[in-house]
Amino acid sequence: METTSRTYTAKLMNGPLEGRTIATRFSEAGEPQPRIEIPTGTADKRYLYVRGAGREFDAEGDERPTAVDYRFLEALFG
Repeated sequence: METTSRTYTAKLMNGPLEGRTIATRFSEAGEPQPRIEIPTGTADKRYLYVRGAGREFDAEGDERPTAVDYRFLEALFG
């Protein structure tokens, strides 16, 4: 069973990117990122999403999730 994947799917649950998913890397400690800043394509604007409680695993007993829920917090400028 593969439990050493370096990426997982971030599921964007609300906000301007609701329903979209992105691949993101685990932290150096092997945990899902606590926050994700997503560029918008507009100069100096990013969306900040924070980790939610929802996690999905491929199989029972997996150590790392394959998908994690994220909630919109705010738009960042600058």
